[in-house]
Amino acid sequence: MAEDSSSSFSERKLDWTPTWAVAGVCFVIILISILLEKVLHRIGKWFTDRHKKALYEALEKVKAELMVLGFISLILTFSQSYIAKICVPSSLADTMLPCPHDSENDNASSSEEHLRRLLWNERRILSSSGSTPQCKSGYGPLISTNGIHQLHILIFFLAVFHVIYSAITMMLGRLKIRSWKEWECETSTYDYEFSNDPSRFRLTHETSFVKAHNSFWTRLPILFYVGCFFRQFFRSVTKADYMTLRNGFITTHISPGSNFNFQKYIKRSLEDDFKVVVGVSPVLWASFVIFLLLNVNGWHTLFWASLIPLIIVLAVGTKLQAILTKMAVEITDRHTVVQGIPLVQGSDKYFWFSQPRLVLHLLHFMMFQNAFQITYFLWIWYEFGLKILLP
Repeated sequence: MAEDSSSSFSERKLDWTPTWAVAGVCFVIILISILLEKVLHRIGKWFTDRHKKALYEALEKVKAELMVLGFISLILTFSQSYIAKICVPSSLADTMLPCPHDSENDNASSSEEHLRRLLWNERRILSSSGSTPQCKSGYGPLISTNGIHQLHILIFFLAVFHVIYSAITMMLGRLKIRSWKEWECETSTYDYEFSNDPSRFRLTHETSFVKAHNSFWTRLPILFYVGCFFRQFFRSVTKADYMTLRNGFITTHISPGSNFNFQKYIKRSLEDDFKVVVGVSPVLWASFVIFLLLNVNGWHTLFWASLIPLIIVLAVGTKLQAILTKMAVEITDRHTVVQGIPLVQGSDKYFWFSQPRLVLHLLHFMMFQNAFQITYFLWIWYEFGLKILLP
């Protein structure tokens, strides 16, 4: 009797729910929504007052993603009962399962099955209107109501965690760029002007930039990329790299000897790139759908998918090291003696297919894949427990 009463309470509709409960839930939801809108408005006003146009555009893109999530939530909420009514043959429903089919669960006792249904009813949030649709013998639902609810949670967590992951990456990038401020301030000192006097002649191979990147293996095509691959683990942007790239940029795009803040320029460029990587493009959503399709038991899709961002970040790191090394080699080939800081000539030819933005798109895809796999791991842990992760 007590179990039937509990089940009836969990199944009752809105017309049998106390008004104070309905009003209280609506109040909390509306309050959270208003607070979120006010916070985003304050952040946008702060960006506008500080003339952070790129970050403001990134915030607008985050708002657009939240709107897309709202549409996804609305579609899933209104279509779940209709999707659950779609029946497919059992032979088709039992193909390409993400987890092995446990026959012992099919022969479980009726008491265990009843307890499982009660627990499922208590956890269900997207309740269907009316009783659960039933399919005729030999058929099963395309996706159950509970399955749609779990998919709803996965999509929501994915989009939100991608934005958080991108913001954390942005903060780490700004911290890295902030460490270069000391080098930028050094360019205004007399010691810098004396040590890098434009009228001072030096042998090319004795400059710090060339010595750091030019070696015996840089002339061998096979060892060139092997050396660049391992070098990315031991060095990032050094002081010689920063000073040389700064000098090349100012000489090419502004004027030699100009008092230009290269560190602030890089910071603004990072903000421009952030508004690109913070969004979820149709290509990224397509990769999410493809993963769900290929996530079949025995295929180890999660393991193979986890290798993709690793390969991308290693390839990009190797390429960037190769660009610096090629610049050093070309300086050595062009000049035996240089005046002041060696002059590097940046060009699109150093990048894959002469497309520098391809590196940004690869990093965008890598960041989305990392965010997705972390979200997928946490979602499985939340929905099914660690047993399914560690069988």
